[in-house]
Amino acid sequence: MSILSSWLASPPPDAAVEIAPERISAATLSSRGSRATVTSYATQPLPAGAVVASLSSPNILDRRLVVETLREVLGRLNTRPRKVALVIPDAAAKVSLLHFDQVPPRRDDLDQLVRWQVRKSAPFAIEDASVTYTPGAQSATGREFVVEVARHDIVRDYETVCGNAGVYAGLVDTATMSVINLFLASHRPPAGDWLLVHIRPGYSSLAIVRTGELIFFRNRPEGEGESLADLVHQTVMYYQDRLDGQGFSRVLLGGRGDAPGDEEVARQSLEERLGVAVEEVDPTQIASLSDRVNVPSDAADVLAPLVGILLRTQREAMTA
Repeated sequence: MSILSSWLASPPPDAAVEIAPERISAATLSSRGSRATVTSYATQPLPAGAVVASLSSPNILDRRLVVETLREVLGRLNTRPRKVALVIPDAAAKVSLLHFDQVPPRRDDLDQLVRWQVRKSAPFAIEDASVTYTPGAQSATGREFVVEVARHDIVRDYETVCGNAGVYAGLVDTATMSVINLFLASHRPPAGDWLLVHIRPGYSSLAIVRTGELIFFRNRPEGEGESLADLVHQTVMYYQDRLDGQGFSRVLLGGRGDAPGDEEVARQSLEERLGVAVEEVDPTQIASLSDRVNVPSDAADVLAPLVGILLRTQREAMTA
């Protein structure tokens, strides 16, 4: 949910790009009436080790290869973009929900308060961090803010790859936040409380949204010991005990794991734990595909964050 202050003063991006450890993808979007349409799409796998998502160490390990792959992907779109919205892995940033009883009226004071709060949990010096935040849920006891923190040099590496490939990354956000925006920026966002489970090679993220506001987020890197089922169980207990949860109107599962069939295992586990039907995140239910776009039937996990970040920029441009 990070946004540059200058973004709303300029036109929306020409395309969205995702740089992930397993692939680089890009898409373009147009709006025709009330319906958005994917007008071009391309993706190219990356060899293991070229990009390694990390909060505290360099992510771009084979810059030449990553730049060449991005150039190839961009060259397969229906237009030559100059400005892009960039999606990076969840594991490259830390998401926090901060609650303030009182919000300072001056932006500078709020900036300082947010940075002071997140320095307590950031695994690196806050002076080395990019800190961005968005107003969240309002309650009788105050206001929450959704805060994303990432190391300056890590974000700069992703932006530099785009620059070397001939495009400017004006907006940078994480994969799961972009999938959340796929629904929030649609004409019919889910009502009530809904749960998103987003699995990717290397990590899983869970988010709970209430009436359009993020009220819970957790990212679990692979190898931390907890299974996805345990993570879901802990999340549901927290939701019921601490968030006054009365049940989910929808449970959405998106992404793709390391091994074939990971998504189906996750689906079965979620349905057993929650006792509800789990829906697949399908961006084509929100943005249609142009007749000229050839998208594999199993590419929903690739398209979802790309469409989500583009819909977000379109919505923000209209309300600016």
